[in-house]
Amino acid sequence: MAQLLLFTILLFSSVFVISSSSFTPPPHPFDPLTEIELNLIRNIINERYPVGPEHRFTFQYVGLNEPDKSLVLSWHSSRDHNVKPPPRQAFVIARDKGKTREIVVDFSSRAIVSDKIHVGNGYPMLTIDEQQATSELVLKFKPFRDSIRRRGLNVSEVVVTTSKMGWFGEPKPERLIKKLPFYLNGSVNTYLRPIEGMTIIVNLDQMKVVEFKDRFTSPLPKANGTEFRISKLKPPFGPPLQSAILLQPEGPGFKIDGHTVRWANWEFHMSFDVRAGLVISHASIFDMDVNKYRQVLYKGHLSEIFVPYMDPSEDWYFRTFFDCGEFGCGQYVVSLEPYTDCPGNAAFMDGVFASQDGTPIKITNVMCIFEKYAGDIMWRHTEIEIPGFKITEVRPDVSLVVRMVATVGNYDYIVDYEFKPSGSIKMGVGLTGVLEVKPVEYVNTSEIKEADIYGTIVADNTIGVNHDHFVTYRLDLDIDGTDNSFVRTELVTKRTPKSVNTPRKSYWTTKRKTAKTEAEARVKLGLKAEELVVVNPSRKTKHGNEVGYRLLHGPASAGPLLAQDDYPQIRAAFTYYNVWITPYNNTEVWASGLYADRSQGGDTLAVWSQRNRIIEKTDIVMWYTVGFHHVPCQEDFPMMPTLFGGFEIRPTNFFEQNPVLKTKPIKLNSTPTCTPKND
Repeated sequence: MAQLLLFTILLFSSVFVISSSSFTPPPHPFDPLTEIELNLIRNIINERYPVGPEHRFTFQYVGLNEPDKSLVLSWHSSRDHNVKPPPRQAFVIARDKGKTREIVVDFSSRAIVSDKIHVGNGYPMLTIDEQQATSELVLKFKPFRDSIRRRGLNVSEVVVTTSKMGWFGEPKPERLIKKLPFYLNGSVNTYLRPIEGMTIIVNLDQMKVVEFKDRFTSPLPKANGTEFRISKLKPPFGPPLQSAILLQPEGPGFKIDGHTVRWANWEFHMSFDVRAGLVISHASIFDMDVNKYRQVLYKGHLSEIFVPYMDPSEDWYFRTFFDCGEFGCGQYVVSLEPYTDCPGNAAFMDGVFASQDGTPIKITNVMCIFEKYAGDIMWRHTEIEIPGFKITEVRPDVSLVVRMVATVGNYDYIVDYEFKPSGSIKMGVGLTGVLEVKPVEYVNTSEIKEADIYGTIVADNTIGVNHDHFVTYRLDLDIDGTDNSFVRTELVTKRTPKSVNTPRKSYWTTKRKTAKTEAEARVKLGLKAEELVVVNPSRKTKHGNEVGYRLLHGPASAGPLLAQDDYPQIRAAFTYYNVWITPYNNTEVWASGLYADRSQGGDTLAVWSQRNRIIEKTDIVMWYTVGFHHVPCQEDFPMMPTLFGGFEIRPTNFFEQNPVLKTKPIKLNSTPTCTPKND
């Protein structure tokens, strides 16, 4: 019996695995670039520029060149798709002999249609290839090897990782990176054994070490207590958890057509980008009252993850990471494992992106889709006031989750989009993985001599350094159409008028204001009680309310504590507000700018918004930042339990009534217990 159940789940899981390879043109304008297309891009560009590190021409980013939105909407609104899809093009950022080149390739003409040199500040994101090459370069660098030996360490046990340089006022910063060494020798938990006191700087264009010094400071943290592999851990184990299984005898309730997903009353498209990772687009919900799908989200994805560390010392001040813009959140996605990363009823999709030489890299199972039932209640009521009656109606809540996981350095980011039949979309991000730590001589807080150790002692000779995580989303909301407005409704306390005969002295009411410009729409959450709603002023319910979607912020809504004139904060000024609203512009996609590495903050969301453009009754984009201040604790060592945050967009006067009122109760069966038969 148990074997039969396992076979059934494996069957449903495997049937729905999606292959990224195809010999036919992608059917949807937002379908990710295929392996065939990436090879075609490489061949087209190679005809003009010899490709490869030996020619000093490398691919740093290859993605879709987003087509004109009006053409996409016209194509999408034609349900039989008789309308011709918009031109399919690719946008390429390459390094060409020390310069950054921007190239647009058109697939129909198989030609380069745009080619220009970037002349502003900043550099494109790193490739995996050049990070590996610079690590090998350092490990072969004689002064580094000599230093390691003088420290009494074995070079073969050293791992070298990459950190960005940041920008600290240099007028014309070169394309440099810092390399950070770590020591294994009894541990596979790389980041918990840093070799501190070394400065190693590599010039990426010259591919050589341009600065090296060793101050021979700080002891190594011990290897004991850093193990996290279950096969290597010793008893006792715990806490005890019972095995769980979700069985769907009739198969999953969702259908996948290419990259389009249909489930319950939702239809949406999912894609993959090497910088953003998972991308959700064309999310529409079916309204039974009008018998059609209605628009909600044109396109949504991660825009940036900013992680500044709070130690200003020589070994740490530069650790102010822009994970998506500098490293690529999509480039660092991992293959998801069935039954652990995703439940047994999940379907999977692969991810494909271009390597440094333009050839495709495919990572299997980087996105999963599954129905989730966690014992939540969709809605319920018990009526006990009617004499002789007791009426109870309950509907269990089932949702559809789309997930990816990106491991950028020491942190693993779990990114979820959860669709609910009620019309809500919940965006969630989970933080787990390994702390960044620094070695010290202390094992107890009573030994501390400094005024500030910039963190917490989490293990012997080990400090977990204080830091922040700011996860910024770009959401191009099209609420029942593109002409939207942003409404801020303040909840205001008022004194009860003397003319009202009541013992009550106060009440609250609403004060509604439609933001006309970008400046009026910037929000720091938590400063005052207010409702934030994106509405379509031209669409109203039968009772005269503007249809809309409300923003429900989660508990992780921290803002930056760095000084505004501090260099990392200048580059990350987009974190100063939790919510921004901008008019739609397909060149304004990355909150940290197109070129985040060593940027000077001149091309960011905060700068674009200074134009204070009109945002009333127009196509608008919402930017939302989930913020965490992380003071490490001992429970975060050696692996950090997932810390979760997020937000929700929820229908507000979008439907004429509760859209799940008529949802039929689903039958939830418990799995029978199987016991072996004794002969």
